[in-house]
Amino acid sequence: MTEVQLQIENLKCNGCARTVKSGVLEVAGVVDAKVDLDQHQVWFAYNGESPEAAVVKKLSSLGYPLKGEANDLMKKARSYVSCAVGRMGSDD
Repeated sequence: MTEVQLQIENLKCNGCARTVKSGVLEVAGVVDAKVDLDQHQVWFAYNGESPEAAVVKKLSSLGYPLKGEANDLMKKARSYVSCAVGRMGSDD
């Protein structure tokens, strides 16, 4: 098993973290994922060929681009929607 850690933008709360984790776990090949709110990082593990490019694309589509990448208003808006979806049904 190989592990990758990425630093991302727009990570604000547990709702964001839930959305990021579930989105990363949807990517083929990913076998585990964790999110560190304090460090604005996502960690994932995979077996076989690296799904890193697909994970980065998924994160960006959810509104959580890699730190240093374009973080325009549309991505920030997507992160708010993703956050709200992640908070639905939570105890936050």
